[in-house]
Amino acid sequence: LPNSFYSTTNNPTQIYFRNSWINVKNMMMDKCITLDIDRKTAECKMIREIRKGDMIVTGEHGIRIIPQERPREGVDIFQFMSSSSSSERPTQQIARKVAYDIYDTKEISHGKIVVVSGPVIVHSGASAALAHLIRIGYVDGLLAGNALAVHDIENAIMGTSLGMHVRDGTLAVRGHRNHMQAINEVFKAGSIKKMVTKGALRSGIMYECVSKGVPYVLAGSIRDDGPIPDVMTDVVQAQRSYKKLLENARMVLMFSTMLHSIAVGNMLPSSVKVVAVDISQPVVTKLLDRGTTQAIGVVTDVGTFLPMIVDHLTQIRTSSRDKRAQFLRK
Repeated sequence: LPNSFYSTTNNPTQIYFRNSWINVKNMMMDKCITLDIDRKTAECKMIREIRKGDMIVTGEHGIRIIPQERPREGVDIFQFMSSSSSSERPTQQIARKVAYDIYDTKEISHGKIVVVSGPVIVHSGASAALAHLIRIGYVDGLLAGNALAVHDIENAIMGTSLGMHVRDGTLAVRGHRNHMQAINEVFKAGSIKKMVTKGALRSGIMYECVSKGVPYVLAGSIRDDGPIPDVMTDVVQAQRSYKKLLENARMVLMFSTMLHSIAVGNMLPSSVKVVAVDISQPVVTKLLDRGTTQAIGVVTDVGTFLPMIVDHLTQIRTSSRDKRAQFLRK
């Protein structure tokens, strides 16, 4: 790139060219902007996507940033809280408002909801809640790593997560090998989808994704055991696949995964609603500090928080059906 290239934010951006403002497509933070002079179009691109001869926007003159506006009233979680994260929040109230926003995004706006999750969701006992969200159609994509899939499958076939019985927290005899056995079962079948097809996997997050046709991307890391065949070990390929699945997302739910959450945050325009849940406040703060300023940080145990969301969502759906039935009877 030229030394004076413009480094982007994730806010809607326009550039002034030949007496008119041009909207920049595909906005992400920390990228650059290319200009097609003949078509008068501009696009946000990663450095590795740039080719010799591309016209690159430089400097800061003639560039307009449009920050996101937030309404002051209503039950939308993004109207209820500021972007700061704190453990001193009314958790039940936040869970109810997140549930309302999930419902509105899917049922009212018909928007796309993507979940980013770490394996803690299995360890903490919330995997059934996420599986239920997928089953009832409130998840349109799942982004995770090898560990989530492995521990979810371990839990589904052996009732443990890293050798711990999820139901009561006790340790299984020789449980240290359970996750390796789960990995081996996937290899024996050939893939997660083949495990489901063959009847070897009958419950859990990954089972629901396959059964409901919900796309997922599993990105590998240097510490993975296995990894299972479904994991993308090429980080560039995994990043591209993440980005593709995130296209047109209206809401992203991030559950207890710092690295995947920050990575996904860097791929999102500021117009996408983000809820980040983690028991560690520094994890949520890092996401906000690295530019995903539209995110709502919820510092709490995902094992109790996600089931709360599902319970509230169930109540909202039941209430909406009852109101609709009353309207139709009238």
